[in-house]
Amino acid sequence: MAATVAASLDAEVTLVESSIIGGAAHLWDCIPSKTMVASSIRMNSIRNAEKLGFAADQSPVDLRRLAARMDRIATDLSENTSEVLDDQGVRLIHGRGRFSGPNTAIASTDNGEIELAFDVALISTGSAPRVPDWATVDGKRILTTRDAYHLGDIPDHVVVVGSGVTGVEFVSIFASMGAKVSLLVSRQQVLPHRDAEVAAALEEDFLERGVRLLKGARAIAAEVTDSGVVITADDGRTVAGSHALLAIGSVPLTSGLDLAAAGVETDHGYVPVDEFQRTNVPHIYAAGDVTGKLPLSSVASMQGRKLAKHALGFQVKPIDYSKVAQAIFAEPEIASVGLEEADVAAAGRRIRSTKVPFASNSRSVIQGQERGFVKLYSDPATHEVLGGTIVGHRASELIGILALAVQGRLHVETLVETLMVHPSLSESLTEAAE
Repeated sequence: MAATVAASLDAEVTLVESSIIGGAAHLWDCIPSKTMVASSIRMNSIRNAEKLGFAADQSPVDLRRLAARMDRIATDLSENTSEVLDDQGVRLIHGRGRFSGPNTAIASTDNGEIELAFDVALISTGSAPRVPDWATVDGKRILTTRDAYHLGDIPDHVVVVGSGVTGVEFVSIFASMGAKVSLLVSRQQVLPHRDAEVAAALEEDFLERGVRLLKGARAIAAEVTDSGVVITADDGRTVAGSHALLAIGSVPLTSGLDLAAAGVETDHGYVPVDEFQRTNVPHIYAAGDVTGKLPLSSVASMQGRKLAKHALGFQVKPIDYSKVAQAIFAEPEIASVGLEEADVAAAGRRIRSTKVPFASNSRSVIQGQERGFVKLYSDPATHEVLGGTIVGHRASELIGILALAVQGRLHVETLVETLMVHPSLSESLTEAAE
């Protein structure tokens, strides 16, 4: 995004990329996982088919065809991005870049090294799945999330380690596809940083689908056996499966960049930035996962858009990270923006909270998707919409309405007076505002 925006503003731009144009985190993590989510949602629809008057077809997902589709989508997106950049005159260098000074860099390619001089530089190298020291990833039995895309066959029993966003998404994916799933939850609920009601809705769905939840179990060892893998928790409990999937965060990819040569400071591998994405070296910027900010593709794109304009002398408004819309692509989906339940308790001021269950929404009942709710938070004095959480079918799409309300500092009356389609899921937003 930074390259295309800068090029559109007539800057001379060189992009050095060692893997896939368009962002490894985006095209190796976000797009493939959401492609798998799309298939798992269809499987859930099949599961609910009898409720809607159809005979349920239990045909399994063909993971090889799904993997081919994921690869094709990522390749097409990367090629389209490359074409756009090429049309804009961006110089693309396939290789690994490193700094050689505060205004110079070197790109190592298959054909040798290319020296580059710059006025402004951007560090946006992304992140990779974190692998703990107690596990050895082999890509066959012990997997990172990136290994999960090309398994070939649906695993018999996946043991998922990590109950954060990525972990619960893969639990939902594999459970929908018919695999037996066990989830190690290090605390007493999945999604430990979400409010208990949100976690409970997801746990209820997991239990209905036969997912085994091991709460208060922090993994400390992984052993490959003749028949699969055994995960051991710190309380002595063990769980055996055919595969183990590690979903315990990510690490920034900053090693090998020789940031010290440019004078750029780091903090545990991350590159700290100010509100305009500048590092401690003012003409060197950073964006995306390496900054340690919200690890979202939408955030990285916005960071790139804004820093490109800032570097070229345009006035830009810093990103307000408290107003970033986020989604978890499980089933039911979970999405939020602005204030959440934990924020309400810590706000130290009066906040009005309203909740509407989807069980009272006509469209939800018609579709057989009654699980979930809308929570809306507002200022009782000014009536300004401060945030909200949506748990339910298509929550990731519905949250856009609340994101616009939060960003635009709209009043609840604006939502109340907005005539939504009937029947539609969005009517629950109006009801919550009412």
